[in-house]
Amino acid sequence: MAIPLLHAPERARSSQSPEHPPLSERGGIGVQTSTRSGSGWRRGRPKTGALLLALGAAFFTLLIAVPILTFLGSMSAIYGGALVAWGYGGINPDVFLSRLKEAISLDTFEVGMIKAPFMALVIGIVACVEGFKVEGSAESLGLHTTASVVKAIFLVIVFDGLFAMFFASIGK
Repeated sequence: MAIPLLHAPERARSSQSPEHPPLSERGGIGVQTSTRSGSGWRRGRPKTGALLLALGAAFFTLLIAVPILTFLGSMSAIYGGALVAWGYGGINPDVFLSRLKEAISLDTFEVGMIKAPFMALVIGIVACVEGFKVEGSAESLGLHTTASVVKAIFLVIVFDGLFAMFFASIGK
């Protein structure tokens, strides 16, 4: 029994014409169609409302997930620090927590939680902008994914510096 292929490249290549060039030559979003008469490319742009709904959902998810992950990361770091201090340094967890309270104020934790949604927006915007630049090849996807990660890391560092200056100016 033959397994049907989801994509038959030889049929797609044979049906390409000047009216239906491959996505990589057209740029933009496209949809590959396949019918019994052959395969081809047709211009398929999503409706603006659907696109905005998808972007809104992605940004909303980032705004919820990144602060939760920030909180979990902070708690994991404190727990890990206490575990290492207890295991290697012989410092009792109660002593560790009391010294932690002396060394770090609650303001430090609050600042991190305040910054998290803004960093999520920066990451989301960069990812969406780079995602819209992707053309129809795996190479293009890889290049724009790498560019997205590098730009997001750079901008997160820049915004962290701006937040540091802001919070220093207000005394936090």
